[in-house]
Formats: sequence, structure tokens, C-alpha cells
Amino acid sequence: MAGISAFRRIAAILIGFTLVLSTTSTASATDRPVVVGYLAAFKGLDLSIERTDLSAFTHYNLSFANPDAGGAFVRDGRMTCMGDENGAAMRIDALRAAVARLHAAGGKVLLSTAGGVIPGCSGDWRALLAPERRAATVAALVELAETLNLDGIDIDIEGALLTEIDKAGNYTPFIAKLSAALKARGKLLTCATASYEGGMIPISSIGYFDLVNIMSYDAIGPSWGQSGDEHSPYEMAKRDLDLWLARGVARERLVLGVPFYGYGFGGETANWSYRDLAASKGLDATKADVIGDRCASCRYITHNGPATITAKARLAAEKAGGVMVWELSQDSPDHALTRAIGRGLSRE
Repeated sequence: MAGISAFRRIAAILIGFTLVLSTTSTASATDRPVVVGYLAAFKGLDLSIERTDLSAFTHYNLSFANPDAGGAFVRDGRMTCMGDENGAAMRIDALRAAVARLHAAGGKVLLSTAGGVIPGCSGDWRALLAPERRAATVAALVELAETLNLDGIDIDIEGALLTEIDKAGNYTPFIAKLSAALKARGKLLTCATASYEGGMIPISSIGYFDLVNIMSYDAIGPSWGQSGDEHSPYEMAKRDLDLWLARGVARERLVLGVPFYGYGFGGETANWSYRDLAASKGLDATKADVIGDRCASCRYITHNGPATITAKARLAAEKAGGVMVWELSQDSPDHALTRAIGRGLSRE
């Protein structure tokens, strides 16, 4: 009997130890930071995927899809308002192939709607989200998610358009209805938002989103802001995270956006991908966030080098749920900025 009792005690200890290991393993997997990457269809999905280290990202947002005036996203096997790298309407089979490829790499795939600049082929989102058309728009988005085997939908209604829809009382009711429909099918609802007055999603909508991606960049650009500033400084990231935590976004759902691009002023080329910047100016030059002399009348380029991306990712690991990137085709061939995110999230 004593031997049996001792055996039972040892067995209980081993089972308990196994359960602890199992729980720890599950927690570690669950606690992995999200790394969201936008893939721009207009840059070419195949090209963007080829340029991406797929092991580094947990979520991909294929961008951007808009409905036509009738509210349809798909007609005759093509997207109604989502262009490829040649300006042609994206084929449904090409999108399905991209989704399958990203799924095979272990990522979740969402379709991002609207965008910062709404193309001429798009229907009027203000009308499509009004009460009389809201249900049909939600149904069209859910059907699209099912058709493409997506893991969810990302809403990227921005700026003045967002403000108009919200002031009309139509943003949060749309988000609530879409959230319920997607969650009933086990799918995600995420968004992208700016942090300036008039460009922020309303507080009333926050609870419906699984992830809130903060676009912490574009403080200045080729036609806006004060020349002499930086477009995405570290201090901006700190302010933006603090703002959204104060507005009620749960830490684990808050995602800090970082840019894989920069802007030039004072006679420099206006738009730069990090890839082109590294090729043109050299990797050593891109270690600094400013290339040239930064002043209102100076010739300079503002971007984020690897050290700043690492610092921002470390900040996100401390205060948020992860990092978002706009956009993935713009990294250097050696994935310098992607690797910088990894270092920051692992707090190296």
C-alpha cells in the first residue's frame, strides 16, 4: 500500500508538472505580439509577397477594396474597385491564390476597405452606410470574406470621409452590425485610424474591433505639414499610444503603425520607399532618420531607420499588442526594417 501511495504521489506531481508546462506553452503562444503588414494590391500582390519575410508577420491586410455605386465588391470574377499593379481590376482567383499562399505561411489574412484616397470607381461610402443601405453593405462584405476565405475585414475609412459618416450617426452602427456578422462566422474586424482631431475613429466604435491599428506617421508630407519636421518621430509613437490607451483601446488590441517609407523636401524626390532609399543613399546613410539638414528650407529626407523601428517595436511590446507596417513591398532586400521589428518585440 505504501508503494502504491508513493507511486500515486509521484504520478500526481508529474501530471501537475505536465499541466504547468502545457499552460506555459499555451500562454506563450497566445502572448505573441501581432505583426500586421499591409500588402498593396496596386503595387502587385505577388511582388509584395515575394519581397516579404512571411515568417515575421501574423496578419496581412490586402488593400484596398471599394464597392461600386451599387454596393457590389465583385462582378464577373473581378473586384469592382480594387486595381492591380497594371491598373486592371483584381481577379478573384488571384486574390484567392494570395490568401492561400499567406495562409500556408501561417498568417491570418484580411481585406482592407476604403483607404486614405478613395478612387473614382468607388461608390459613395456615406450613402452605402446610411440606414437604408447599411445591411446590404454589411452583407456584401461578409459575402466577400467568405468568397475569398478571409480571416476578417479591415476598415480603413479615414479623414474627412470618416468625420462625415460619424457626424451623420452612421459609423458606429455600421461597425456594430459588421462586427456581429463577422464574429458569428468566427472572423475578425480590425481598423486603421489616425490620431488627429477629425481623423480618429469614434470612441463608441472601439469595443467592436479586434485590433486597432494606429497610423503613427505622415505628420508631414509632400503637400501638408511644416517642412523642417519629421514625418514619424519616436515621440509621435509615444503620444499616439498614450492617446489611444486613454481613449479606451485595450492594450492587447492596440497596434502601433510604423512606416517603411519616407518623404523628401527642398528639392529631394518627394516619395521614398526604404528599399529605394537604401539603394540610392546607401545603408549607412539610412541608419539616421534624417538624411541631409533638417530645416524649413533645407534639402532633406525624413524616414525611420532600423534603430528607430526597433525602438518603436520595443515601445509597442511594452504598451501595446504589436506593430503594423505600411507597406511590405518597401523594405530592403535584406528585410532590414522587418528584422528591426523582431529585435524590438523580443526586447533585444
